[in-house]
Amino acid sequence: MEFSGRVIAILPARTGVSKSTGNEWKVQSYVVENHDQYPRRMCFEVFGGDKIDQFNIQMGEEINVSFDIDARQWQDKWFNTIRAWKVERVQEGAAEGQPTAESIPPFAPEPAPFAGGESNPADDLPF
Repeated sequence: MEFSGRVIAILPARTGVSKSTGNEWKVQSYVVENHDQYPRRMCFEVFGGDKIDQFNIQMGEEINVSFDIDARQWQDKWFNTIRAWKVERVQEGAAEGQPTAESIPPFAPEPAPFAGGESNPADDLPF
């Protein structure tokens, strides 16, 4: 799944130690808001200090987040986790749905009509 938008919040990192392996872990949460007519927000997390450093997400950036959703149960309640596995920066000035200079084809003028102002009969389609 993917979600695109502007980073509007960076939450404090959480750290801990795994009970089963004794390894340290780190998780950072971010909030992204899209550019729809009625904007939606998504809070997602990045797990692992190496991934947090690799993604280097900054406040106000336009990003495209690829993520997985998982649910877990705790004390008869269910909670969703949205965990990012890829984060890409969106080109500056290219908000969602707006074409970039690279995506717009070059201007091609229409061919001139044949002598006498008539169009080419080979271009006429039967439908």
